[in-house]
Order: sequence, then C-alpha cells, then structure tokens
Amino acid sequence: MIEGPATEIVCVECGGTAHLISVPPPDEPFVPGDVVAYRCSDCMERLDLVYEVEETEDPEGWTR
Repeated sequence: MIEGPATEIVCVECGGTAHLISVPPPDEPFVPGDVVAYRCSDCMERLDLVYEVEETEDPEGWTR
C-alpha cells in the first residue's frame, strides 16, 4: 500500500527539518509524479520535489 509522501524531510539547504505543506485534493491521494512542496522551519526555504515511490521486493518475491 502506498502511504504518501513523508511529512518531514531533511532540508537540503541547511540540514534542518522541512515539513510537507502540499495538500492533495479531497478524496484524491498523492500519486507518483505529483510535485509536493516542503517548507523548512529553520531557514524557511521552500523545497519542491517530485513524489516517487520506490519499488521494493518482499521476501516472497512480490514487487509492490
């Protein structure tokens, strides 16, 4: 199951904590390829990232 983008990331500008500020439309989750925005609480820099889901393989060989 796809969880959605992380609510917090490390700011690439200052190393502080950047918080997710993007909100998906009602009843529509984020999907891979969406641009999501974060704002750093330390340097106030805005970070726009493309939401991607890394495919993983579980021990039984299923790709999800």
